[in-house]
Amino acid sequence: MFIGSRIKYFRLMRGMTQKQLGMAVGFPERNADIRIAQYESSDRIPKNELLCKIADKLNVSPYAIRIPDVSTPEGLMQTLFYLEDLYGLKIGKSDGELVLLLNDELKERLAAWYQMSKQLAEGCITEEEYDNWRYKAKFD
Repeated sequence: MFIGSRIKYFRLMRGMTQKQLGMAVGFPERNADIRIAQYESSDRIPKNELLCKIADKLNVSPYAIRIPDVSTPEGLMQTLFYLEDLYGLKIGKSDGELVLLLNDELKERLAAWYQMSKQLAEGCITEEEYDNWRYKAKFD
């Protein structure tokens, strides 16, 4: 399961041990690291309430942890199909090349992403500020 690898990624990004994260979300010290290790190895999958607590302690959006597994072509294609269903993402052609066509909502969100990545490239913000925006961004 992809959730476990995302928890580990953000935990390491924040410089936390498994025990520190486990205790931060309320596990007793004696087994806090074991519980987090179980989630990171996908032996267990955190319920939504716990996932939200973990995300909060890692200072990221729960959606950053729940992102779909796109590490395989099948996973990527299913994600694109889901985006088609949810946001009206379409596929088309432009100058003989395949392109993804976005609705206005997605265009606005990608425009925000572009602006932040441009600020990073121009040195106006740091990589840490960019990552904090990426993993905490609210697009409600």
